[in-house]
Amino acid sequence: MPQLPPSVETPFIGRAAELARLTGVLDRARGGDPRAVLVVGDAGVGKTRTLAEAAAHATRTGMTVLTGHCVDLGDVGLPYLPFTEILGALATDDRLAPALAAHPAVDRLLGGGADGSRLQLFESIAALLADVSERSPLLLVLEDLHWADQSSRDLLRFLLSRGVLQLPTAGAPAHRLAVFASYRADDLHRRHPLRPLLAELVRLPAVDRLELRPMADAEVTRLVRALRAGPLPDTTVRRIVERAEGNAFYAEELLAATTDTATGTGTGTGTGEPPHESMDGSTPALPSGLADVLLIRLEQLSDTAQQVLRTAAVAGRRVEHDLLREAVQLPDDELESALREAVGRQLLVPGDRDTYSFRHALTREAVYADLLPGERVRLHRTFAGLLTAAGRRGGPPGSHPAKTAAERAHHSRESHNLPDALGASLEAADHAQRLGAPAEELSHLEAALELWPAVAPADRPTTPGLDTVTLTLRASAAAAHAGESHRAVSLTRAALARAGTDADSELAARVRYTLAGNLMRVDSLKAAFTYSSEALAMIPAEPPSRTWVWAAATHAMAARYVGEDEDAGRMARQALAVAERLELADAQADLIVSLVGLDGHNRRTPEGRDRLRQARELARRAGNVSVEMRALFNLAIGAYESGALDDCLTWLSDGLDRASRTGRLSSPYALELRYLQSLILYTLGRWDECARAAAADAERLPAAAGFATGPALYVALARGERSAADRAQALLDGPSEWMASLVAGIVLTDAAALRGDPEAAVERVHGTLAALADGAVNQRPDVGVRLAALALAAVADAAEEARLTGDAAGVRRWADTATELLELARTTADRGEDGTEQGPEGLAWLARAEAEWTRTASGPDVAVWEKAVTAFAYGDPYERARCRRRLAQALLAAGRRAEAAEQARAVRETATRLGAAPLLDAVEALVRRGRLAETSPAADATAVLTARENDVLRLLARGRTNRQIGEELFITGKTASVHVSNILAKLNAASRTEAVVIAYREGLLAPEPT
Repeated sequence: MPQLPPSVETPFIGRAAELARLTGVLDRARGGDPRAVLVVGDAGVGKTRTLAEAAAHATRTGMTVLTGHCVDLGDVGLPYLPFTEILGALATDDRLAPALAAHPAVDRLLGGGADGSRLQLFESIAALLADVSERSPLLLVLEDLHWADQSSRDLLRFLLSRGVLQLPTAGAPAHRLAVFASYRADDLHRRHPLRPLLAELVRLPAVDRLELRPMADAEVTRLVRALRAGPLPDTTVRRIVERAEGNAFYAEELLAATTDTATGTGTGTGTGEPPHESMDGSTPALPSGLADVLLIRLEQLSDTAQQVLRTAAVAGRRVEHDLLREAVQLPDDELESALREAVGRQLLVPGDRDTYSFRHALTREAVYADLLPGERVRLHRTFAGLLTAAGRRGGPPGSHPAKTAAERAHHSRESHNLPDALGASLEAADHAQRLGAPAEELSHLEAALELWPAVAPADRPTTPGLDTVTLTLRASAAAAHAGESHRAVSLTRAALARAGTDADSELAARVRYTLAGNLMRVDSLKAAFTYSSEALAMIPAEPPSRTWVWAAATHAMAARYVGEDEDAGRMARQALAVAERLELADAQADLIVSLVGLDGHNRRTPEGRDRLRQARELARRAGNVSVEMRALFNLAIGAYESGALDDCLTWLSDGLDRASRTGRLSSPYALELRYLQSLILYTLGRWDECARAAAADAERLPAAAGFATGPALYVALARGERSAADRAQALLDGPSEWMASLVAGIVLTDAAALRGDPEAAVERVHGTLAALADGAVNQRPDVGVRLAALALAAVADAAEEARLTGDAAGVRRWADTATELLELARTTADRGEDGTEQGPEGLAWLARAEAEWTRTASGPDVAVWEKAVTAFAYGDPYERARCRRRLAQALLAAGRRAEAAEQARAVRETATRLGAAPLLDAVEALVRRGRLAETSPAADATAVLTARENDVLRLLARGRTNRQIGEELFITGKTASVHVSNILAKLNAASRTEAVVIAYREGLLAPEPT
């Protein structure tokens, strides 16, 4: 049964607690409780050895162990490599091969089968592992995740978050599965692509993290002495322990060097994976001291064994026996003798399927770095030739064509065979595209672009229409699909520069409208309009052509964005007629979507959504995923704006499913859909789901896509998390992004209002709207209504306080500010982004803005707050509860205490369910001050205080001192002081002034005529 490399004779010291955790997970997995553990530690700290011990335990207890290794090939990615290895092992196991045969979709990773959707592949692999776990308890080991390609990371994310770790449905057998995955902590720089995935996975309830820290000096001492058969001087042990600094591998290598030098016999064997060294020198080289230690052991081998190891180092960490034999060109008996020597010295470890691996990556890196330049080039050339020949034969046994092409590109590049490296890079890009791996496709295409000018024209691929401009355009499309919008812009600008003035008009137009489309994705709207105009001017409308149609479609969208609606509508209708004549279904779909946004029957109307469904179907039939995603986004947002939240969730599910199947979950419209899905969950009060979705997306998204988790910031702020405002501010620290400005504006405006800072709230409203209107787009963005209402809450509070303290100038100033904000809300709600009246959400925020303005102008008003509460009944329980709190205050001021108590109870229930701590605190304070918990239908406002206390309160409101109160009420100053203390306690006030403010606010005092 394929397993981890067998344990060597090195004693297992210092990891008893960690091993106990892993074996406990294995025991639970055998009982049907699937779990995963991420094993993290510095290179050489003992991850591999600890996993080997756990795997041995799993084997002893009847579990099947399958292992997949991630491999480093510099800049060349190998999609799904560790899972390909696992599936290959399954294929050779007679017990489990039937399970593999039952899931033909996974044949894609073994080099066979038809191309299918990415989601189908992921689900098939999950189902396969579930089936295997039914036949035998299963341990899945993934080593060196820090070298994993993006597609493998995506598949692991799917398996752990939605696949094999989920509890089965009722009646289905439990998944008897454990997943152990290791990675190097010291390899994860700040922008390492694995970091976002790790941040997501550790939040999953079935995933644990196990950190292997450096060993204590005492444990390293035990290890060193256990490894040495004879006596070892104390000074030598101390020196090794000091230099090893808790790293078992370093200790073993230092000891091995000591004993090899002294006696000629080595006893050291490594236990972990050392730091990765990129072959292009982009990362720090292997420390010379340790490299020398490692090479001392190499030099103890025979010349033939050294030759074999040097050849194997060029192949990588792991090499197939047949490939190595062909590369070294030795007789079989000499090769076997050399391999036996290397294995005996624990430099190589035999693996499954006739492979050999370096016992430690540091060993391989030291050997590789020690090669002479000419020797290195020659060996890379040898491997490139062997892989080329293997590719012609269909590839090495069990390999995938993508793997073969990527490895060939790597070896060809390192051997300076640039024509072959170029061809292999393009081939690998094609395979990545078919696998739905846009990030890997982009990597291969950028490698090809780098190689292109270095390859003579006669030696370049002869594919018709392939040149540096079209190749750059393809790379820009891959960048866009991978969510790298700014990179897509940069690549398209490069295509424009490469096209120069000699490009034919059709290609020149295509480059410009592609650039315009990419610029719109990064909100550079004026520039997009300029380039779309240029594209349209370069290609004639007659005779009709596909290029002209797409140039016109792009220009219609760009014109709409800069407010040229008439030009946009005219161009879209003209282009739609031509597209219908030419039967360009995807262009028809794109133009229909644009026209729905321009016509009276927009996406909020049933007629508009019917046309969007037609557009979606046209794009789907044409196979244009980008246009289909645009149609699905408009269907979803149209349903949201209409208040049809269930329909919205349906379209969101369809859109994200389509994005997942095509590897475009980070593409622009997919990101918008993810944001909208989170917003729906927030709006519906499904806050835990919203937070979990954000945790799943956080940090793994492109840097410019942080807005997609924005609604989770709304949750965090409403729950009183102090970091919410800081996290919102961080969205503004990067490149200017429209959606980031919107999300941050909402959070920061509300945060200012909640902390009672009306100046900051108003300033944030104006700053946000200015940022959103930059570039002559959305001069009245719809969010203006919400922002105005949020700021008005703080303004109304300030006006109430000014009124109660006799600050007439303050009252007038805040009333003027409130009127400006209300006018902003009214005009935006009446005619917002698309020139039409807002839907239910916008009208609800307008109702709240009207109520807050009334509170600013004249105090709490029951009717306007009742209207606001009703308006938010479309499906936003939190904002409805916030309005109900204000309604309770207005009812209390009007003497309708029983109704106020009813509203307060509803607020308390909603705030408790949502975990909205600040709102809960506010309503609890209202209940205490108004004695609403004791309210009965016969109660009235004066029941809060005694008659004498009410008399004292009225005098407090007139600014009387205790002595003056006593004189007016014919009581002593001391007695007046007692009454004042009682009033402060009953109203939960910290001062006399606060008590008066509370009393006016809660209706315990009526304003006196001046």
